[in-house]
Amino acid sequence: MDWECCWTKEAIALGDCPYIAEDEDELLVSRQRRVIERCCDCHLFKRDLSRFRDSNHPLAPVFSIVYGEHQRQRAQIQSLVSFLDSKTLEVRFLHELGSVLQSSVDLEEVLSVALTAITAGKGFGMNRAFLLMSDKDRDHLQGYLAIGPRNLEEASQTWNEIAYHDMDLQTLAQSFRLNKLSSERAKFHDILEQLSVPLSDTDNILIRSLTSKKPVLIEDAFHHPDVDPQFARLLGVDNFLLMPLISRNRRVGIIIADNCITHRRITEEDMRSMENFAFPVAFAIERASLYDRLQVELNRATEAGNKLKEQQELIVRMEKMALVGRITSSIAHSIRNPLMVIGGFARSMLKNTPDSDPKRDFIESIVGETRQLEGVLDEILNYSDSLFPARDFWDVNHLIESVVSDTGDALKAWNCTCRFSPSPGLPMVYIDFKQVAYCLRTIIQGDIDSAQDGGTIDISTSLTGNSVVIRIEDNNMLISQQELDTLLTPFASTQDLGNGFGLAMCRTMMERQGLPFSAVSLPAGGIMYTITLPTHKEDRS
Repeated sequence: MDWECCWTKEAIALGDCPYIAEDEDELLVSRQRRVIERCCDCHLFKRDLSRFRDSNHPLAPVFSIVYGEHQRQRAQIQSLVSFLDSKTLEVRFLHELGSVLQSSVDLEEVLSVALTAITAGKGFGMNRAFLLMSDKDRDHLQGYLAIGPRNLEEASQTWNEIAYHDMDLQTLAQSFRLNKLSSERAKFHDILEQLSVPLSDTDNILIRSLTSKKPVLIEDAFHHPDVDPQFARLLGVDNFLLMPLISRNRRVGIIIADNCITHRRITEEDMRSMENFAFPVAFAIERASLYDRLQVELNRATEAGNKLKEQQELIVRMEKMALVGRITSSIAHSIRNPLMVIGGFARSMLKNTPDSDPKRDFIESIVGETRQLEGVLDEILNYSDSLFPARDFWDVNHLIESVVSDTGDALKAWNCTCRFSPSPGLPMVYIDFKQVAYCLRTIIQGDIDSAQDGGTIDISTSLTGNSVVIRIEDNNMLISQQELDTLLTPFASTQDLGNGFGLAMCRTMMERQGLPFSAVSLPAGGIMYTITLPTHKEDRS
């Protein structure tokens, strides 16, 4: 019998068999390999086998049986090889995924990796995935994040982009987190808002899957007896997978995966593969959530520690200030008594001394210096009182009118004008009346003393937010901001304004009450004083 196939030859030349390529020289000289690897699929061999079967040779039926079994086993082996290759890729994929999940404590990173793994072609290849998280505070299962296209055009663009860049899973997840996380959440906002189910609703398919801790593969969702029609319409697919996320018996959440674009049927094998993936994801999400809560508690503890430290430092400062106040008050009272005696005798002698007496100048000098020392003692005692302000609600317009009235004689004596523009209907302010009045008198008195040929002082009040603002403007003084800042330092002095203890005392008093006080030198000349007063007790700093 003449055979068409080359299986009968020990060696052949290149070109004798159309199934042998140029780089497969070994098949040309190895008859056994050539028959097993090439001849069994050759159409010439099949024709030879058919002719042999028709020849009524006794071995023909046996050979046909052997050949058929060989082909069956060969196909089975190829199927097993393909299965092992897919499982190898799956194991590598799960290993890569597990290494990322185990090393991350950032919740957004964990979720990005998990959802990217579900939808990436190098992962499970689903078109779309939704993540619902258990909210203990609301006792709800709530839509949290989603990933995937909403139409074919968007899907094609995304798949082409992934194919072009050829990124691994971790790079894909990082890219998603940095560039698309917020936009994906916004894109699926309408669906995520409606994916809210009470954990107590045991009839809901989502809660049943979560409670049973088993995945559920839904087919024919629009007619499924366990699926709410509204839920099926919301997803818009007939076939989807519910994968519960359970970590140490804690219901972390659930993943919904579907193929809304390709409409590829989700199989039992897909479900089993994702079931292995769900365990590390649930654990990673729980760990990241616990880490976030730990960070919150740590920040609270740190903040509480800082506040405690501030309170302790404040207590120490108050104790020191109280001691300073007691010492200052004691010294001031000790000096005041002999000073009053000196001043009284000096003033009595001055009354009985005629103008022509040469000693009168000395007595006048004693009286003037004594009066100045008495003013300093009053300020020192006021500083001692300022350590413990007594606050209550007062009418600020009435307070200013009282101060302006008290300084009226001094204003007339120095030919100065004080114009007060009150804002009507102001609320009561929470202040120490005595200290604020002292500050206003000190400012006005300082402006009077600095005016050479009269001057004008403008005072106004206004309501800003929850505070009442007092503004005092003196347009007759010419002083730099540096000199003004010097005056706000206790016992500092300048050539023009003399002792600066008064302004420093004003700032100290206001700061003790937590009241903002500023003094700004105006470019055109003059000073603008601003005092901000609270209208509520809680406004106090």
